[in-house]
Amino acid sequence: MDQKPIDLRTLDINALTSILQGLNVKAFRAKQIREWLWKKGVTDIDRMTNLSKALRTELKQHFRIYPIVLNLQQQSKDGTIKFRFELHDGLEIESVLIPVVKDHRYTICVSSQVGCSLSCAFCATGKMQRMRNLDAAEIYDQIRLVGQVCKEVYGQPITNIVYMGMGEPLLNYRQVLRSIRIVCSAWGLHMAARRITVSTAGIAKMIRKLADDAPRVHIALSLHAPDDVKRSRIMAINEQNNIGVLMEALHYFSQHSKAKISYEYIALRGFNDSPEDARALAKLCKAFSVHVNIIEYNSVPGIDFSATHTKELEE
Repeated sequence: MDQKPIDLRTLDINALTSILQGLNVKAFRAKQIREWLWKKGVTDIDRMTNLSKALRTELKQHFRIYPIVLNLQQQSKDGTIKFRFELHDGLEIESVLIPVVKDHRYTICVSSQVGCSLSCAFCATGKMQRMRNLDAAEIYDQIRLVGQVCKEVYGQPITNIVYMGMGEPLLNYRQVLRSIRIVCSAWGLHMAARRITVSTAGIAKMIRKLADDAPRVHIALSLHAPDDVKRSRIMAINEQNNIGVLMEALHYFSQHSKAKISYEYIALRGFNDSPEDARALAKLCKAFSVHVNIIEYNSVPGIDFSATHTKELEE
């Protein structure tokens, strides 16, 4: 069986330069190709018009570009737009565009994996098996394509990126980091790193690594419970990365990064929404500067959790 050609976008600049040198092509062509792939977002090698026809033909013999394809788009009354994309192997992922028009903020929530392996008790994606990690190009494509829709619908570009879709970003660290570097580069989308947030269920050693590798990227911890007993009941990852360990990692992040830390906290009726829970949550805010985002729960069929009533949430 013939091997499927690899995606040209999986090559970094060094690998691309090496391949071109093997073809007796000058090294500066690698930067031209990189700009076509990322800044201009082409998905057809023949559109790289400043390359010779012979070089384009040679590249097509060994490489392809496998873009993701939009197959469903839905818009809610509040303006939020949900996207479903098909990957080259037939698997599907989702992205969401969240507009806050009055603040001129347009945020894309991107996926980093197909499915998820963490099985958090309240999460719809957690009921799915993790099929595979996304590569950096598949993450980039979500941002590029949703960005096009944002301009068409709202007349504005994407202003913020949140890695908070399907999957756990820090379990696909290499590709997530590469996608961030592409998005932030002058030859990519040239977005500021401070516009990017990585959301994690809590992997302490990778939180520290993110602080070292991407010190301007914000981090959001999916906390969802203020103590280990409750958190372990709904998030199995807490057994290996308990709250104490995570607080130490976030303290490291606060000391070594110039970015913001936030807690994501889904209010689950009768589980984590008592005044005692609020006081325990407040204690977790004392070690370093942190923003707390209380999230209203959207019920999932087959999952025995419901949203906290507005009165309890306000209290």
